[in-house]
Amino acid sequence: MIVGVPRETLLDEYRVALLPVGVEEFGRAGHKVLVEAGAGLGSGISDHEYLAAGAELTTADKLFAQSELVIKVKEPQPDEWKLIRPGQAIFTYFHFAANQPLVEAMIEQRVTCIAYETLADDKGRLPLLTPMSEVAGRMSIQEGAKYLERPQMGRGILLAGVPGVAPAHITILGGGVVGANAAKIAAGFQADVTILDIDMDRLRYLDDIMPPNVNMLYSDRQVIREQLPLADLVIGAVLIPGAKAPCLVSRQELKLMKPGSVIIDVAIDQGGCIETSRPTSHSDPTFIEEEVLHYCVTNMPGAVGRTSTFALCNVTLPWAIELANRGILPAARELNPIRTAINVHDGRIVNQAVADSIEMSYNPLFED
Repeated sequence: MIVGVPRETLLDEYRVALLPVGVEEFGRAGHKVLVEAGAGLGSGISDHEYLAAGAELTTADKLFAQSELVIKVKEPQPDEWKLIRPGQAIFTYFHFAANQPLVEAMIEQRVTCIAYETLADDKGRLPLLTPMSEVAGRMSIQEGAKYLERPQMGRGILLAGVPGVAPAHITILGGGVVGANAAKIAAGFQADVTILDIDMDRLRYLDDIMPPNVNMLYSDRQVIREQLPLADLVIGAVLIPGAKAPCLVSRQELKLMKPGSVIIDVAIDQGGCIETSRPTSHSDPTFIEEEVLHYCVTNMPGAVGRTSTFALCNVTLPWAIELANRGILPAARELNPIRTAINVHDGRIVNQAVADSIEMSYNPLFED
């Protein structure tokens, strides 16, 4: 199979979808890898390293024209839509639930869209989403600490406080991978941390492993309203695989927060869990609504490209090689995780959660 690795064109995206060692592994399995010149520079990987591993350097036009399987990090951007060929397979983060125009473009192009974020293993875990959720969760506290500073229009709060002055209060909406990683870092800052979740088993587990300055609360509308006036920093960390994130904080409820408080909406890739959230970029990351500073960057891990690239490629490479070795549809028949990852195929939405989120028709991939 011919495998293509383009340079990411999303603003402020520095990750790349394949390491040189991945090129080597594809070559050992008998496949050809095309890499767009400069694709790895944002992650500190030179073209020479790809050439030494056996890749062929090319342009974006030639890469999309020749590749049967395209491996990316972020969803195809509008400038790439015209390059995609019918019958091609694209393996990347799609986050379709928050992007109906992308869904419609991929349907029109009749491509197979294999989404990292919905590939589920036999235990229901999302192994290709997990490392980026870990990065985003940890970054959320780093960014929150920065934007609470007064020059950044925050309240002027130090997360840790100092003797005689209380630490910041951080409310984390969701106790999954993002929320747990955010809590770990926030606890290390000696902040006062509260995690909200609706899964009691998860709350019990987190209560066992988290340090004493992290508290667990069952999440309902009243508890969220009680937390908002206390919070200096709110982390939106909810996830429903493949589906649009639920709105947990309305504009009216946002008014309960203190002026200069900060929201980091990590769920923005799936539409965000705060009513006032809207996508932003690393170049222009924040805006203020109801006197609350919002940070809603859709590709948070892209800012730490080298760390994120290695973390991502560690988990995506084995699945990419399975796709190349078996073929796309045979892989989906033989490997249930691949089947769960295919969201769009041959002009049809084949993922129920995606179809429901954008109110379009669902068609199963196979007639079982």
